[in-house]
Parts: sequence; C-alpha cells; structure tokens
Amino acid sequence: MLGEKIGAFQGKITVQRVLPSEGQRPKFETTAEASGSILGIAARVIATYWSVVLPDGSLYGETSGPCPTITQDGDMGTYIGSGAGRFTGKGSAVSFRGAVYYQGAAGKLASLNGKALVYEWDVADDGNGQFNLWEWK
Repeated sequence: MLGEKIGAFQGKITVQRVLPSEGQRPKFETTAEASGSILGIAARVIATYWSVVLPDGSLYGETSGPCPTITQDGDMGTYIGSGAGRFTGKGSAVSFRGAVYYQGAAGKLASLNGKALVYEWDVADDGNGQFNLWEWK
C-alpha cells in the first residue's frame, strides 16, 4: 500500500553522456542534483543513474551506485534504486517511476533504513526535474 509522501525535491540534470552499450540499444548515464526535503527535513540529493532504451522505445534504469541524501545538519543516507521510464519531449525530458532503498542512513534520516520508497522523477526539456518520494507500506 502506498503511504504518505515523505520527500519532494526540485533540481537539474548536471551531466549526461552516452555509455558503451551492447548491440544497438543506446545507454545513457545521467547525474542530477536537487534540493528539497525528506521527512520534513531540508536536504539535498545527488544521483547518478544509467538508463537503456528498450526495443519498444521505453527506458529501464538503475542508480550507478549509492546516491547520497545530505541534510543541512550534515546527516547522510544513501540509496540505490531502479525504475522504468519513457522520453516525454525534446532534450533531457523523461519520466521515470520506480523504487529506492536507503542503506546506512544516520541521524535524522535513520528511519529510512529498511524501507522501500516509490518515486516519480519527471524532467522537462530544459533538464529541470522534480523528484517525489512516498513510503511503500
């Protein structure tokens, strides 16, 4: 069951590049940074993920490693995740839906450990994006 919304971030894609891929399916690596809040706490997230274009034109992606969430007080947690998406316009415009899992979160973020969170990651043509998180109960 989908629980309450616990995070909302606004940010921008900062780096994007094409990776070597198998066969004819393009593979991209994207890094984004966003500011907002999680659990009502001001924080910043940085994420690097790869995505591959599937034969039907949809996307599948995963984080490239643990991605940090850092509060203004310096508490940190990292998450890994995956999701399905699609292109929605020109340039960097994509829409992804998936799940992330926090590990080793400390301080005010410690309650995220062991929880599955579902997300929406929507990016406009100009590379600006919105990252929203809900607890999956």
